[in-house]
Amino acid sequence: MNCINFVVPMNPCPCGYYPDRNRCRCTQTQVKKYLSRVSGPILDRMDLCVELQPVDVVSFGGKRGEKSAAIRERVLGARERQMWRFAGTAYRFNADIDPADIERYCELGKRERACMEGLCRSLQLSARACHRVLKVARTVADLAGKERIEEEHLMEAAFYRPAQEYWI
Repeated sequence: MNCINFVVPMNPCPCGYYPDRNRCRCTQTQVKKYLSRVSGPILDRMDLCVELQPVDVVSFGGKRGEKSAAIRERVLGARERQMWRFAGTAYRFNADIDPADIERYCELGKRERACMEGLCRSLQLSARACHRVLKVARTVADLAGKERIEEEHLMEAAFYRPAQEYWI
């Protein structure tokens, strides 16, 4: 079982400022052509796609987020849960789960199954993308210290899918 992780940084357009139309001078055609360089099958294989917003320098002195030490503890706890879950298997991480074992390791209750079906239908996800959402939701649940995947974990995982507005 080989799990390859990679990070793909990408600007949303040639100048890097789209969708800020006050700064971006690219035409819609230029933006569409630029984004079309990434194929649908590549996007379908991405587990997490996060759009970052510019940081306002004034906000640095404001509200603080979660401390690094607390995040580290949550990550270590999630990794430990995965270690126990996959003991005696070829799997190490949730990302390793084969499609044949998705239902075993990403078991959903009635409400969660309905939520997942709605997400797959409304986001027009392929079977591969649905499986990826489930594996990410399993990780989100692990980070929250939950044994079962809940609707909120599915919604968060779906949020990390590549945004349709850019890639269509």
